[in-house]
Amino acid sequence: MRFDEAYSGKVFIMSGSDFEKAKAVIYGMPMDWTVSFRPGSRFGPGRIREASIGLEEYSPYMDKHLEEIDFFDAGDIPLPFGNAERSLHMIRDYIDQLLQLEKFPIGLGGEHLVTWPIIQSMYKKYPDMAFIHIDAHADLREEYEGESLSHSTPVRKICDLIGPENVYSFGIRSGMREEFQFANESGMHMSRFQVAEPLRKILPTLSGRNVYVTIDIDVLDPAYAPGTGTAEAGGITSNELLEAIQLIAESDINVIGADLVEVAPVYDHSEKTAIAASKFIREILLGWVK
Repeated sequence: MRFDEAYSGKVFIMSGSDFEKAKAVIYGMPMDWTVSFRPGSRFGPGRIREASIGLEEYSPYMDKHLEEIDFFDAGDIPLPFGNAERSLHMIRDYIDQLLQLEKFPIGLGGEHLVTWPIIQSMYKKYPDMAFIHIDAHADLREEYEGESLSHSTPVRKICDLIGPENVYSFGIRSGMREEFQFANESGMHMSRFQVAEPLRKILPTLSGRNVYVTIDIDVLDPAYAPGTGTAEAGGITSNELLEAIQLIAESDINVIGADLVEVAPVYDHSEKTAIAASKFIREILLGWVK
């Protein structure tokens, strides 16, 4: 992948044109090859960028302006349609390059399996890392209908790689009985249904640690985010997710990267899912990129 030229398509609002100067890099992972219900999240990165044009550049939550952050929108990784294994290799290689260049990666999905190769790369650089997972689904299956490469398996793979005691899931309200049993018995942390309040209690225990954060947009109730492949009733509000992002920003953890996944625009003609996602990305840029 080349980073020496600005992305020729639509970019996130106020993206800079100088990759070398940028501290953070936004990149897209347009992959939905393993989804089990409704496809379409491969169109999420582009729609999030387009929706960002409606944002104010100033955040009253963080009391910061996007002009204060040097970031570069590198566009989408050109993933091969339908080839999950090769796509994951390409994502891992891409993150390897960003980390070698000391960039803060902010990924736009795509299905949630795309987080797995990111953590493989992150773990090589940060073997002491912890992982915060904000989602409706446990994603702790070992396989789905015989396929180990599935959007329902990334967190289980990450547990096996970095140790379940370093994995912290929030907002979970869906999964197989065996997934909840694994969470209870393995030593990982799982908070069901809520995000902000349990996160407030956990963050002090992660003080000083390197932490990667993944957000699945379906942690929101479908009333706030209908544009996703596997919507689950009973979720949190947009306001609670904004609060969670701010709590992380105000904490003493060292955020080393982040992604936001599973926006599927075709299921939301109101576009409120992409609009919300773009606002969350703005807050991540302003709050987590030091």
